[in-house]
Amino acid sequence: MPWRGRPLLRALMALAPAALLAQCAPAQAENVVKLPAALIDPAVPAKRATAVLAGGCFWGVEGVFAHVKGVISVESGYHGGSAATARYELTHDGTSGHAEAVRIVYNPSQVSYGTLLRILFSVIADPTLKDRQGPDVGSQYRAAIVPLDAMQRQVAAAYLAQIGRGGYFARPVIVPIERYKRFYRAEANHQDFMRRHPRNPYIVRWDAPKLAALKRLFPDRVRATPAP
Repeated sequence: MPWRGRPLLRALMALAPAALLAQCAPAQAENVVKLPAALIDPAVPAKRATAVLAGGCFWGVEGVFAHVKGVISVESGYHGGSAATARYELTHDGTSGHAEAVRIVYNPSQVSYGTLLRILFSVIADPTLKDRQGPDVGSQYRAAIVPLDAMQRQVAAAYLAQIGRGGYFARPVIVPIERYKRFYRAEANHQDFMRRHPRNPYIVRWDAPKLAALKRLFPDRVRATPAP
């Protein structure tokens, strides 16, 4: 189980002095690459659409997408397993089938599904890693795309192929496209975690750099205030 899943140690780290935070903060997010726009990304004639994506610890995935222009709301949760195991403490042995995931409600006229994927793999998740992201190891931390309709599935497959053959990464792109089952909203203390706990050492070390990378690489895509 990664250290962030241990309540006592997490609590102690939350009280860490500023000197420790400075030591553990990197200059920029790791494996950042500004990927190209999706070549296949049809317009959606709707005011609202929903996406389910996984990219490692949901704190940072939610925190970054909340700052994307056109995103209406983001919530952290679990996808891939059953209702019985859709709880934080039951996902950490990697046998639940769940991935820590986010459900994004967005305005397709302002941000497309392909753009969400572009941001996910440019600044949030490394698409060449299997069952891990950053310091977190296990199938619950896998990156995954969960299409909710045929159009999303088409865009996802095309974009993975596009970035896979583009030579942007040293290793093959291996992100799975998973069949949608059911999204289970995570516990209240995990919602909006990054905004509520900006000085948490895990956020400082692993997630704040991703948000900084979004603002640096995609300044025209950044909301003035984060979505709820």
